[in-house]
Amino acid sequence: MTLHLTPSRRFDLIAFDWDGTLFDSTQIIVRCIQAAVQDVGGAVPSQEAAAYVIGMALTQALAHAAPDVPPEKYPELGNRYRYHYLRLQDEVSLFEGVLPLLDDLRARGHLLAVATGKSRRGLNEALQSAQLKGVFDGSRTADETAGKPHPLMLHELMAEFGVPPERVLMVGDTTHDLQMALNAGCPSVGVAYGAHDHTTFAPLQPLSVAHTVRELHDWLLRQG
Repeated sequence: MTLHLTPSRRFDLIAFDWDGTLFDSTQIIVRCIQAAVQDVGGAVPSQEAAAYVIGMALTQALAHAAPDVPPEKYPELGNRYRYHYLRLQDEVSLFEGVLPLLDDLRARGHLLAVATGKSRRGLNEALQSAQLKGVFDGSRTADETAGKPHPLMLHELMAEFGVPPERVLMVGDTTHDLQMALNAGCPSVGVAYGAHDHTTFAPLQPLSVAHTVRELHDWLLRQG
């Protein structure tokens, strides 16, 4: 599919991270990582250490959060994480203001995508629970392409829709998201209400840092 570029519009394709950017799941994920590590006998990571790995592919994230857990225990570790997340997933929801934001962007003709460290199954379940099936034009998950901060997710979305990097915007809450955008040659916007401390974003050159969904909404609408 090739998009007809609109000169008056700064970005034709806007790619969103999921957890911590659209979905208010950061604290649940942290708790699930900590519980999973404890279940397999590892040293429980701090909240900061567990939050840092959000956005990575699951195995990579858990290995980073639990460096003392041997690789042969990674399958069990992943299973325990999934067990805890499934048990708690009904406690999480979209951030307030996300639905109006997506509605306005679609009405203005932007293509919308998700680029996430979740699995395809996990993203499909999340989209279903949030009643967002069909809202996004495309998506990439960590189990079907390279995980963040590798730029392949964005490269594939650019190729799918025929959009050059300068007209693609990545929106995310972690340094992994912003580094992926930088690696792909795409501009980015950070959000300060997710997993990572926004004071670490500056070296990754985001165009802006939004402290609320409303602030993100207003910034995006100003871009034409």
